[in-house]
Amino acid sequence: MNEYEECYTNIDELNPHFLFTWKGTRDKTRDEANFHSHEYLEMAFVLSGEGRYRFEEGIVPIVEGDLLIFNPGVKHQSIACPGASVPATEFFVGASGIRLTGMPNNTIRVPGGGPILHTSGELRQKLFKICSSMEAEKASCKPGRYVMMKAYLMQFLMLIIREECAPVERSGGYAFESVNKKYVVEQMVNYFEDHYSEKISLDQIAENMYLSPFYISKIFKSETGDTPIRHLINIRLEKAKELLEQGYDGSIQEIAALVGYDDAYHFSKLFKKRFGVPPSQVRRMM
Repeated sequence: MNEYEECYTNIDELNPHFLFTWKGTRDKTRDEANFHSHEYLEMAFVLSGEGRYRFEEGIVPIVEGDLLIFNPGVKHQSIACPGASVPATEFFVGASGIRLTGMPNNTIRVPGGGPILHTSGELRQKLFKICSSMEAEKASCKPGRYVMMKAYLMQFLMLIIREECAPVERSGGYAFESVNKKYVVEQMVNYFEDHYSEKISLDQIAENMYLSPFYISKIFKSETGDTPIRHLINIRLEKAKELLEQGYDGSIQEIAALVGYDDAYHFSKLFKKRFGVPPSQVRRMM
């Protein structure tokens, strides 16, 4: 049993109190108002972007996938990061009632002793999904909301504790895996394939993924070489072409509606630009 595992001999008795969640995007030009600490445990998962935090030991950068653990008494302050291309969007979780063997109340230890756990791969994806689930539950009006939030909090804490029980050294520098970016792009592509016939808002997709529209557009293009909107247009036009080639006998207006367009003229214009002929000519060729 290593030094981390010794702290968690009573882990099966863990019964925390859920306090709050909050999601926000930092103003990269201004410092947070106060250099402060709490009596409870506060955790902040960086969903996207980059920023900087001040601790008593100095100023450290934060990026997507970082988990900041503010144990009681740990002074911290988000500070301006004018050089950030995308300001940090963070998901905060507050908890109390955490009592672990040999540790102060409401304290979670991070391997290496610092306040930041740098996540990647499967752990990062799992934390991302829990944040998404907690935000959705927070917005619901269903009975048992506190119990659900506490259940998600338990999962969040257990993932962190399990990571600490098997600490691994992190390589130097700030080289982060792109697996999370690939995951986001895969989710977007799957969504487009399943919902191309519906009204699709990039802003809504970004909000559901707790990312900015600018950021998801940027990583989508970096991973696919195309913009999300152009990719969606291509899916819609290919589906329309399939309908025509399969002999669908509805009007051009109906075909346009089936692939997500209200304006048949706009649809026909896009179709001709993509395939070199209007949709009506494809029908005549069959």
